[in-house]
Amino acid sequence: MIDHSDQPDDKADTRTIADYIYQELHRDIVSGALIPGTKLRMEKFSRLYGVGMSPLREALVKLTGDALVRTEGQRGFWVSPISANEFEDTVGIRALIETEAVMRSIRLGDGAWEARVREAHAALAESAERLTEGDDDVALAAWERANRRFHDALASACASPWLMRIRRMLHRHAERYRAIVLPDRRIDPDTHDEHDAIAEAVLDRKSLRAGHLIRTHVQRTANCVREALQTREHGGDTAPAVRCAKALNRGF
Repeated sequence: MIDHSDQPDDKADTRTIADYIYQELHRDIVSGALIPGTKLRMEKFSRLYGVGMSPLREALVKLTGDALVRTEGQRGFWVSPISANEFEDTVGIRALIETEAVMRSIRLGDGAWEARVREAHAALAESAERLTEGDDDVALAAWERANRRFHDALASACASPWLMRIRRMLHRHAERYRAIVLPDRRIDPDTHDEHDAIAEAVLDRKSLRAGHLIRTHVQRTANCVREALQTREHGGDTAPAVRCAKALNRGF
């Protein structure tokens, strides 16, 4: 779990205590630092954060809305479990949502949107160049941020706050599965070609082609996670899935 002992005193100046706790727990759950199925004991986390029960409960209730935490009546809160079935559902809905958001953006996007896409794509290409020099943690983290911004830019003109909200939630769940099931991840060089093709189709306003490329991109991202999850649930050797991750992980 991430060490919270050095949290800044001025956090509450910009957001409520509950919001701060929410962000910290959200990060620990998505990163896998908090293991799926773990009971979140209120007393423990109250001491950890040095806060009362009310803001902690507020943060946990908010996390249930993100489907990252589950509650059963008065029995308490648990980190949401993971499963192959839930992952398949997440991937399927994510492909639909991502495709719809991008196709709407192609239809509604203006020159400013095109500029955002070009800028984000250029930044992603630059971060990919750094990755070729070595997959160190710093370069990989920078690439992941650039990757997220690129896909955010593609969808940013969809003109639907609800679509964007659902999209963000699904992205976090996909990120959580990758972090937990495939912690030793690498980026396949073919991913860069996929991004180039997506950017070209989007900027040329070829919505059907862009939609097809997005759906393929999402599904290929899922392949290694799917294999690792199935192996995990059957108690098998995860080494083949890890090798798959190193060779094929798409990072979307």
